[in-house]
Amino acid sequence: MEVFWSIVQLLAGLGAFLLGFKILSDNIEKLATNKLRGWFDKTSKSRLAGVGIGAGVTAIIQSSSATTVMVVGFVNAGLMSLYSATAIIMGANIGTTITAHIASLSAVNVIGFVTLLTCVGVFMDMLAKSNKIKTAGLMLAGLGLVFLGLEYMSGAMEIYRDNAAFKDFLRTVSNPFLLILIGVAFTALVQSSSAVTSLIIVMVNANLMIGNGGNDVLFLVLGSNIGTCITAILSSLGANTNAKRASLIHLMFNVFGTVIFTVFLLCWPAFMEMTLAKWFSSPGQQIAMFHTFFNVVCTCIFLPFTGVFVKVATKLIRDRKGASGAVSDAALLDERFIHTPSIAIAQANKETAYMAGLAMQAMDQAFGGFLKGDESAKEKVDALNQRVSDLEKKIVQYLIRISSEDASTSDEKIISAIHQATGDILRIGELADNITKYTRNCKRDNVEFSAGVMKSLEQMYEKITELYESTLEVFDKKDITELKTVDSIEEEIDAARKEMIADHIRRLKEGKCKAQSSGIFINLVGNLERAADHLTYVAHVFD
Repeated sequence: MEVFWSIVQLLAGLGAFLLGFKILSDNIEKLATNKLRGWFDKTSKSRLAGVGIGAGVTAIIQSSSATTVMVVGFVNAGLMSLYSATAIIMGANIGTTITAHIASLSAVNVIGFVTLLTCVGVFMDMLAKSNKIKTAGLMLAGLGLVFLGLEYMSGAMEIYRDNAAFKDFLRTVSNPFLLILIGVAFTALVQSSSAVTSLIIVMVNANLMIGNGGNDVLFLVLGSNIGTCITAILSSLGANTNAKRASLIHLMFNVFGTVIFTVFLLCWPAFMEMTLAKWFSSPGQQIAMFHTFFNVVCTCIFLPFTGVFVKVATKLIRDRKGASGAVSDAALLDERFIHTPSIAIAQANKETAYMAGLAMQAMDQAFGGFLKGDESAKEKVDALNQRVSDLEKKIVQYLIRISSEDASTSDEKIISAIHQATGDILRIGELADNITKYTRNCKRDNVEFSAGVMKSLEQMYEKITELYESTLEVFDKKDITELKTVDSIEEEIDAARKEMIADHIRRLKEGKCKAQSSGIFINLVGNLERAADHLTYVAHVFD
């Protein structure tokens, strides 16, 4: 019965440990949300930069699996090349080792005091008014819960320290390949190499010997590095060809590294005693340092061969026949990003900018059809507007999903702004549809406009195109300095509308224009001016 309760205690401790890391990583991410968004945009500079970004992001979110899943999502959306993805994946394997170092501190006497952070952090969250202080409080609570889980797991191991039967069982598992398979299977089950490595550290800190001692415990660590690939592999199912290649590269990196280190450890049976055991007194620290050593060395070995990894993955996973390479609507709204709100919001923002491009294509088609008297333009406008409408629904659903993931207050403001922008973009598509009706009315009533009038309309529309480009600079690239340009162009368009209507009324009085053209012209100019207004609203949504 005592053994049963110790297992319950061990599982409870593991649950507290995993929950603590989730709370810790979620709230660290909220505090670093702006940096996290920007780091992935720097992946194309160099392979070393990619490794650094992968390590840094993973150290923040405490999960190489999560980082790799995000990378698979970026590759799937066509925002990241396989070369950049490979470097980031290598860096992610280094960044995840920080968890093992935190777990190795469980042998330090002050850990009992660190667990008090759980209480301190909860009270900060309950009593503070500032959202940043609340987030910092939850971060501390998560850290405290991590060590509380480690303490609980350590306590559960006490019963096995003097249990001869259990010790004998652990010693029987000494085959290196069996130990690797156990590491793979257990990590694939819990989908966290950090959790498995931390559990191994708890065991060795309790003086529980795995196998015959020496290097045997290290084979479990090697297996855990392969098992963590299962998350990315599952994530790539249903994704495009390049996303599948990214997950394969992740698997190849860890498998090849494990093969190299397995041969190395088998050739040097005394590696543990002659190196790690001499340099670090705590068994837990020895495991943590080996975890880091393995991933750093593998990265140094394989980084120069990034191109080889990409070529092998390309050969093994070939392009599907008939696949076009074009990115489809809503491709950026990848479900893999939902659990990382800051990244998901950035994707929704980019998709909204893409939606604006579709709406402006509809406007281009409608206005071009009016100039040419081409009624068939309506079919193209209707098709584009249908895409705009469908995309708006998907973006809104995606934003709702992000909000349900406990997004920060600053993130919620951005979500609200994107909601507002999608509404304005929809209006632009509707105005394009209105213009196709004016084309039809001109044909029906045999209305024609002079070359001078058409020229002034073209000049007004050129201003709208210029306004759209400046709006994208603000909305998509967050260049707020362009707001002055946006407002200046919008004022010019307003002035142009007033001047054109005044000229039209003058021509009516002089008998130079037909009366039936009045409604079409005034409505057309008004619709163009309203399209400019909606573009301006989009530019100002983040004010």
